[in-house]
Amino acid sequence: MAAKKISYSEAMAEIEEILEKIENEELDVDELAEKVKRVSVLLKTCKEKLTKTNEQVEQILKEMED
Repeated sequence: MAAKKISYSEAMAEIEEILEKIENEELDVDELAEKVKRVSVLLKTCKEKLTKTNEQVEQILKEMED
């Protein structure tokens, strides 16, 4: 099954929600590892989106110089 595409803002909102639960000690030990793993996946997604966007912007700027 293919993973649902998530936007950058959705990923960041989910990360913030999970971090808030961790900070407020709202997660029990059984959930903690699962949520930390989810945050790592979301961070990877955000990094990929930022890298891709940066490359696109650099290409546009390069084309404008030509």
